[in-house]
Formats: sequence, structure tokens, C-alpha cells
Amino acid sequence: MRVFITGATGFAGSHLVERLLADGHEVLALVHAATSHQGLPDHPRLRPVAGDLLDPAALAAAVQDARPDLIFHLAGQAYPARSWDTPAQTLAINTGGTANILQAAAAYGRPRVVVVTSAEIYGELRPDELPLTETSPARPRHPYGVSKLAAGELARVYWARYGLPVVEARPFNHIGPRQAPGFVVPDFAAQLAAIRLGQQPPVMRVGNLSAQRDFTDVRDVAAAYLRLAEAGRPGEAYLICSGRPVSVQHLLDTLIELAGVAVDVQTDAARLNPSDTPCLYGSNAKIAADTGWRPSISLRQSLADALEDWMYRV
Repeated sequence: MRVFITGATGFAGSHLVERLLADGHEVLALVHAATSHQGLPDHPRLRPVAGDLLDPAALAAAVQDARPDLIFHLAGQAYPARSWDTPAQTLAINTGGTANILQAAAAYGRPRVVVVTSAEIYGELRPDELPLTETSPARPRHPYGVSKLAAGELARVYWARYGLPVVEARPFNHIGPRQAPGFVVPDFAAQLAAIRLGQQPPVMRVGNLSAQRDFTDVRDVAAAYLRLAEAGRPGEAYLICSGRPVSVQHLLDTLIELAGVAVDVQTDAARLNPSDTPCLYGSNAKIAADTGWRPSISLRQSLADALEDWMYRV
């Protein structure tokens, strides 16, 4: 099968590419020279395709050239905090870019499409509203959340208008090797790797440790995208999550244990988020029922692999 993918060099995208190649598919990865700074793996069944999410004509040409049977759309501005600095750009990339890829897919011949949005669409929640489901009310609290909410709505619009078989994936926090700095696990793992290697004093700077979130290994998330491509119902949204909350304190304690170092943990006011939602987790009942997907990699294994990755990087 010929698979077109945006965001192939990103965190989840790189793991998805590995799975697709391992399964024998031909992978065509959208490359925008100005923003695709990471390289693609060297593989005979992987080919870069020049294009730009914000250039409809160039994107349509890229899709036509790729002739895909399946499209995964993962590319976007991935940082909620950064969206306050660049709100219009975030909306342009995450919402406008999604509109452009869906338009290109509809014009090409209606291949199956998986659009990746985010559980960040939900925003502030009451304890009695947990666990989240696909029908929980969306109350995004930053431009990033708004951009992903609109992207998901576009998926349903294109299914209704053109019969484009598009499925929306809403992942919660995913962790594991290759995650960029700016997220809790890589920020902890990078500090611990530097401490273990003697590159910084044994002091860790942390933010809010009491927050609870739903964490899934990135390789399980990539597997979920594949299952949605195979068995997800067009026009539907699916949460990708573990189904249980885990405190940031537990992540930190486990990583410190895995690193085998003694550290002084200090709260850094700059890392605190005063509007942090105390607890957020979802239900994976719908994706399990429709596709059979369930997470298989333990939290401890995810953290161990993330730490090993940062030991290598540092």
C-alpha cells in the first residue's frame, strides 16, 4: 500500500514511519524545506515528497504525485504554550493545513485519511466529567486547543460533503524515545541524564508535580493510528489513551529510580502553570470496541526507554 504522511520526522510520526516500513508499505513523506529540519531514515521504500501545508496548490500536487491509498496527517504546531505567542500561525498550520490536506485528498480520489488532533480540545473539566469520552464537551483553553477542535470538525465536514473516508484520532499525552524538549518526560529525563553523566549538579528543576494525566507510549499511539486506518469508522473521532490518570510526581519518582542517582528536587516558579487542570484522563472504550486496540507497553518501560534515549542524546 502507498502511504502519504505529514509530520514524518516528528515524535509520533517517526515511530509511525517505522511501523509502516516494517509492515511492508511504501511511504511517501511530505517535506517542506523551510521547516523539515530532521532527516528521514534511509530506506528503499521511503521517499520524500516536496510540498507545503500552507500552499494548497503545492500540497495538491504533492498528493497527486504520491498517488496514496492512505494518508496520515500528523504535521502541525505541537506546543500549546507556544500558541499564545503565535495564535494566528497556530490556527493557520493546524486548522488551515488540515483543510488543505483534506481538500487535496478529496480532489485526488478520496483515499482513506487519519487526521490527528488532540485531547487538548477539552480544556477545563469537572471531576464528575471524567473519564473523558468522544462526546465530552470541548472547552479549549488556548489557541492550540481551538485549532485542533476546528481540525477535527473539518474531518467530519469532509466526510459529510465529499464522502472522504476520514477518521479523527485524539491522542492524550504520549511519551517515549525521541520526544522533543518542552514536555514533562523529556524535560525530566534530560536533566537526569545530564546529572548521571556528571554534566550538571544533582539538582532538578520541576513544575507542578501533583497534576495527573493520561500517558500512553508513543509506539502504542502509532499502533492506534494504524488500527484506525484499518478499522476506524469514517466521520468518527477516537480517543487514544491509557484510561487511567498518573501523577507527574510518579513519573519523576520512577525516572529518578531508573536513573539511579540522588537528586535535590526544587520547584521552579517559571515551570508552574497556574491554570493547570488537576486531573485529566480518558476512556479508550470506543477505539477498543471498533478496532481492538489497547495499549501494550507499560509506563515503566516507556520511561526507561525515554531515559535511555536522553542518555544517548546528552
